[in-house]
Formats: sequence, structure tokens, C-alpha cells
Amino acid sequence: MTTSVIIENVRFRARHGVAEQERLVGNDFEVSLRLDYPFEEAMESDDLEATLNYAEIYEVVKREMDQPSKLLEHVAGRIRKSLMEAFPAITGGTLRIVKLKAPIPGFTGRAAVEVSW
Repeated sequence: MTTSVIIENVRFRARHGVAEQERLVGNDFEVSLRLDYPFEEAMESDDLEATLNYAEIYEVVKREMDQPSKLLEHVAGRIRKSLMEAFPAITGGTLRIVKLKAPIPGFTGRAAVEVSW
């Protein structure tokens, strides 16, 4: 059995981007993640200690999103590393960071990075 904790489309205002203006003014981002974690015990016990706490996951992600970086790849790497350090029982996952308004003339889409492990 594979068990995962999923958090989707959490919005942050953060200062990530290659352009200095992006790091000064900031931009809007969405973070989604799936963390593979053995929570079979929580399925039986109904005990928060037997699974990942969403609030604690959020705090780890928020701390890393609050640190300005030029590259979303760097932010993703920091978030992954911090999650693995905070919750060593994580067995894998997927992390996606989306820049909602990329400063590209005429570009109306979203720009994102995703890492799976």
C-alpha cells in the first residue's frame, strides 16, 4: 500500500525571480506537494502523531518561500531538503511551485518547476 499526504495550491507572496525587481516587489506563487509517508498506523489509531501534520508541513514550506531566491529550482531544492530533514520517514514525493504571473511580455500562462523523488 502507498500512502501519501497531499497539500495543493497553497498561495504565497514571495520574492523569487532572476530580475532584481521581482525580488524587491514579489510575485504570487502556488505550491502543491504530495509526500509519500507510511500512515497506516494513523488509519487505525486516529492519532495525529502517527502521520504528517499539515500545519507543520506548511510552516516548513512557508519558511523556505520567505527566503528570496533567483531560481524556483533553488527554492524547490531547499523545500525538499527541509521537508526530508523535518520528517525523515517521508519515502518520496512530488513538489510543484508555480509562478502565477511570470514577467514575460505577452505571456499569459504560468511558469512552474516540479521535482519528484
